[in-house]
Amino acid sequence: MFRNPFDDAELAARLARLRQRIGERQLDAGVISAPENVFYLTGLDHWGYFAPHLLVVPAESEPVLVTRAMERMTIERQVRNATFRGHADTESAADIAARVLAEARPKRIGIESGAMSHGTATVLTGAVGAEWRDITGLVDELRLVKSPAEQALMRAAAEVSTAAAGAAIDAIGDGAPEREVAAACLAAMTRAGGEPPGFGPFIRPGSRLGEEHTTWGAGRLRRGEPAFLELSGCVARYHAPLGRLAHVGAIRDDDAAMAATANRAFDAVLAALRPGATAGAVYRAWQEVVDEAGLAHFRRHHCGYAVGIGCPPSWTGGNRVTGLRPDGDLVIETGMSFHVLSWLMGTGRGDFFLSDTVLVTLSGAAVLGRLPRGPFVRQ
Repeated sequence: MFRNPFDDAELAARLARLRQRIGERQLDAGVISAPENVFYLTGLDHWGYFAPHLLVVPAESEPVLVTRAMERMTIERQVRNATFRGHADTESAADIAARVLAEARPKRIGIESGAMSHGTATVLTGAVGAEWRDITGLVDELRLVKSPAEQALMRAAAEVSTAAAGAAIDAIGDGAPEREVAAACLAAMTRAGGEPPGFGPFIRPGSRLGEEHTTWGAGRLRRGEPAFLELSGCVARYHAPLGRLAHVGAIRDDDAAMAATANRAFDAVLAALRPGATAGAVYRAWQEVVDEAGLAHFRRHHCGYAVGIGCPPSWTGGNRVTGLRPDGDLVIETGMSFHVLSWLMGTGRGDFFLSDTVLVTLSGAAVLGRLPRGPFVRQ
């Protein structure tokens, strides 16, 4: 979160692909507002995204990035492929972007309306007399296939994830304070080269396993219960999440049996996650193993989702989650990456889960992390 990680050729290729898509829709310009997409197109990596950023991308001339004026130094140091237009706090990004567009006089403009506030969209579209079309999701689709440069960053993030998770598991034990486990995890994450992740790490005891997006508290881990761990290392906004359960003191027989099933189902996903397959087919490969284990009653909304760029408060790449769902028609391509989850919690016959980030290569699926799957038993 201090430098632009991309060279000029990488950024130029991304803008060229976006302009091609804009041209196919017969648009004269596009307005991009999702932080992940502004980063993807410009390389701007900072915490200023809490305030609206609007990237105006004309069909031909140089893009214009509109943010608060106080971000000038950061943008001048990081952004090489867009003109900066700052606004005072008495104005809004929409006010300035409207002026930029009025100067260019485009007739048809694409707007990423699903990623901006209603107020911003209303001011912008109301101030510019043009035909507006929604292009929400267009850049998200471009981001699904990772370039070699992006893949290298994800591999680096996976090394951070491995180090952080290993340190957290080593700190787990009977009576261990949740905060101490978190401190060990965060220290290892930072020392391994990690930067602030989109969210997490999620560390919580068995009594709070059902709390999907909560993390450590003031309690202590106790013998006889599992500790939940899900985290992601982050390098230059790229994430490689993983998740594990660590059992304190001992693991019950039914949980150990469920661990074996979760591992087989995970392997089935790896075998199915190949170029040309559909997301639905990948999910069915996971579900078939679950069904064969006598758990035909158990269903999940997905067995994984696309990951890569993530800005706080998420590592999923924004508020749109591209999942490996039962009815998913997404066609898997080389260069796509997914956080694959083999989640068997609440089955009524034992509980276990594991997850890892997987990159789709020409020869199949490659797990990026190096942490053993478990089960882990900590005294």
